[in-house]
Amino acid sequence: MDLIDQCKREGFIQKIKDEEGEGCNIHGSLEVNKVAGNFQFAIGKSFHQSNVHVHNLLALEKDIYNISHRINKLAFGNYFPGLVNPLDGVQWVPETPNGLYQYFIKVVPTKYTDIRGRTVQSNQYSVTEHFRGAESGHSPPVPGVFFFYDISPIKVTLKEEHETFLHFMTHICAIIGGIFTFAGIIDSFIYHGQRAIKKTM
Repeated sequence: MDLIDQCKREGFIQKIKDEEGEGCNIHGSLEVNKVAGNFQFAIGKSFHQSNVHVHNLLALEKDIYNISHRINKLAFGNYFPGLVNPLDGVQWVPETPNGLYQYFIKVVPTKYTDIRGRTVQSNQYSVTEHFRGAESGHSPPVPGVFFFYDISPIKVTLKEEHETFLHFMTHICAIIGGIFTFAGIIDSFIYHGQRAIKKTM
């Protein structure tokens, strides 16, 4: 680029130097089918060949890429009370450059109904992580962050309900009965202990 007059004139070279070390901030949403799939953030040009997703990295082979990343929020559906997305706020900084970081996500469809009967159709997920570095002896991986998700065939239903008064009273009676039983055991233990001590004297 140093040899191109237009790049020098327009200050393009300086702009590139100023942005060295900066990353990307990506925000958006995806609509996906209810089948297993993946999405990825990787370098190079991608294309399909014989129904295979391929990355062309020939021009980028000698470069070093930092794939450190932070996930501010990753959700598979709308929020509902009590929902915890395990990847929210996750940050990862690699010890070595040029590697492939993978998240394997198991998505569980969830139906949440609140106390007023309003329903939210959403999803919860669990995740495992894996990093593959550019070890010698193996073909180097495509530097990037890959998310592989699989939809569970089981659906979770969460429903808020009020306890009936009878159910509440049953709980109270069970607690009181437990306290009296425990107090009776302690009293019996102390009583028999005192009698045993008096007999030995």
